[in-house]
Amino acid sequence: MLRLSKKADYGLMAVKHLAVRSSPSTSAREIAEQYDIPLELMAKVLQRLVRAGLLVSTQGTRGGYALGRQPSTITVADVIQAIDGPLTITACSTVKHDCDQFTKCSIRDPLWQIRERIAATLRTVTIAELAADPGDHAPALVVPVPVLRR
Repeated sequence: MLRLSKKADYGLMAVKHLAVRSSPSTSAREIAEQYDIPLELMAKVLQRLVRAGLLVSTQGTRGGYALGRQPSTITVADVIQAIDGPLTITACSTVKHDCDQFTKCSIRDPLWQIRERIAATLRTVTIAELAADPGDHAPALVVPVPVLRR
């Protein structure tokens, strides 16, 4: 089963939170408390997003975190990659090719195509779209993934 890491989940929640806020910046504590996430973990997630240029941080009493770009230019794929690195679905999806069957594998190329289609779909969904979703606990978006054909 494909699933996002908890850190990627938290990153998406934080970025959406910042996209819907009217204040110029928000503290890590506020975001962590809003979603019952440990503060230390939220701070680490936010720092990864800052390093990727998706967020900016400001020090001081009125400091905190804010989006580094417009929500319409940040994609779900950007956030996931900032937190977890490149999307992989199999051991051979990495540059290292950590699989004993790499040279004999008959499904490697189709799986790479599926991985690329998933990544392409994630690149089409923006934070602005997530922020426009009125239901905080409803499924945010259902995106069909094309069927692989040979």
